[in-house]
Amino acid sequence: MNSFSFPPIAKFNAKILILGTMPGKKSLEINEYYGFKHNVFWRIMFELFEKDFSDDYNVKKSLLKENKIALWDTLKFCERKGSLDANIKNEEANNFKDFFYQYSDIKYVMFNGKASYNYFKKYVGLNDNFIYRILPSTSPANAMKKYEDKLKEWTIIKDILENER
Repeated sequence: MNSFSFPPIAKFNAKILILGTMPGKKSLEINEYYGFKHNVFWRIMFELFEKDFSDDYNVKKSLLKENKIALWDTLKFCERKGSLDANIKNEEANNFKDFFYQYSDIKYVMFNGKASYNYFKKYVGLNDNFIYRILPSTSPANAMKKYEDKLKEWTIIKDILENER
């Protein structure tokens, strides 16, 4: 199945970019980042910023923007059966040159799992303009880590934002 990524969720003053690999099947069906109910990305975001969880996608997007977080995927296009990153082939990366030009306050790039990082490194490359960090995947496929352990590692985002003030 051919899959295309979503446009980024970003505001001009974003400091942190969180990158997934490519939206999964359920996310593509409902046209929302991290739309699969067992993916804990949104649960982590709401808990980090001490907000009551909401299923409303506009509330979710606002939470990121209010906290100077941009969200996108490393890949623009791929062929994939199902939702597993391991099944990706014939992939193409998003245009990060234009993205980073438009959102020039971004200093930190956080990867939601190793696959996103590996594709970014392969197609975009790493440079000294950013601080990079691979965070544990919020996907239910990453069942080796408990939710509490994922949350603990993801708190780096809140720590960075508090130090940026």
